Amino acid sequence: MSRSNEQSMEDDDVVMSLDDVSVHFEKEQGLVDSLFNDAPRVQAVDDVSLDIEENDVLALVGESGCGKTTLGKTIIGVQRPTEGSVEYRGQDVWDAKDKKGDVDIPYGDIRKALQIIHQDPGAALNPNRKVLTSLEAPIERWKPEMSTEDRRARIYALLERVGMEPPKDYAHRFPHQLSGGEQQRVALVRALLMNPDVILADEAVSALDVSLRVETMDLLLELQEQFNTSFVFISHTLSNARYLAEKAGGRIGIMYLGEIVEIGPPDKVLGDPDHPYSKVLKWATADLDPSSQEMVDPPVRSIDIPDPVNPPSGCRFHTRCPEAREVCTSQKPELGENEDVPGAHCASCFRTDPDHEYWDSEPLEGVEATERSTSSQPAGGDD
Repeated sequence: MSRSNEQSMEDDDVVMSLDDVSVHFEKEQGLVDSLFNDAPRVQAVDDVSLDIEENDVLALVGESGCGKTTLGKTIIGVQRPTEGSVEYRGQDVWDAKDKKGDVDIPYGDIRKALQIIHQDPGAALNPNRKVLTSLEAPIERWKPEMSTEDRRARIYALLERVGMEPPKDYAHRFPHQLSGGEQQRVALVRALLMNPDVILADEAVSALDVSLRVETMDLLLELQEQFNTSFVFISHTLSNARYLAEKAGGRIGIMYLGEIVEIGPPDKVLGDPDHPYSKVLKWATADLDPSSQEMVDPPVRSIDIPDPVNPPSGCRFHTRCPEAREVCTSQKPELGENEDVPGAHCASCFRTDPDHEYWDSEPLEGVEATERSTSSQPAGGDD
């Protein structure tokens, strides 16, 4: 699948661009199996095309193991893709790292521009270093010309900006002397030190209490606007993703078995989802749609997730989809294209196209046929 036009922004505004990116891993085997068999390959990310623009917010949501963290790390140049290309402002990230061909942007500059906030900030911080020492390290590496006085002034200013006052007091504490929320703020400061273009927040609020989650997400959005930084936010919780995407005017991307199956503004993806899997996630998030609590059964045929080593042919969701027909077992739907509506709502489902042969195909066993909607539009349309 080539990069979708509805996900593409003006080239001057695009910071990160993924084109037909796949990431496959060899699955671990026991000693005997490794001697006689080739290692099976897990398709963690498969054929994803995506743009991240300046001052953007993209929330990736999906079940555990769907590939969202791997995709996030690929976006910020931490994970090398098996296939496809990852570009930072037009420069191939891995060509820059390998010093292959003409390199317009050095790899060091790319690394400074792409940062990460881990799910467990306590594990990411050196327990034997004070906060100040941990925060000084990246500045000393990337900006050796900066004086000690200037380094510390910047660190204190950022600590104060994230609400850690008095900053000098917090700077001289060890990680174990901080609460979980305070550790997360230190991790955020470390990510911001280099004035990055993109920050990957990998389940950055999942370990926090509910009240702290909202407070931390509000802080992320304030800093995102102030520093003109783009955020890729990974979550298994739709309510967190909705909160961030709605307040920032961003997008939600729904992932299933290594693929983005639906993407767009939260009011479209969550208010009127087109992909059956998005409807399952919405049903499972009670506080997102109170009316869903009246439903006895989830809108899914099977709760069993297929093996990513050997995913289903055609539409990968067809083994669980309550709307699946024969054509879904052999043809793979794509995210559609709409040149006139950049960033529009789109889903990889044949049901979004009223003229697709899906509607004349036989329903799978256990699936009740539904009539085509006369109001349906091709994927990527202005729904």
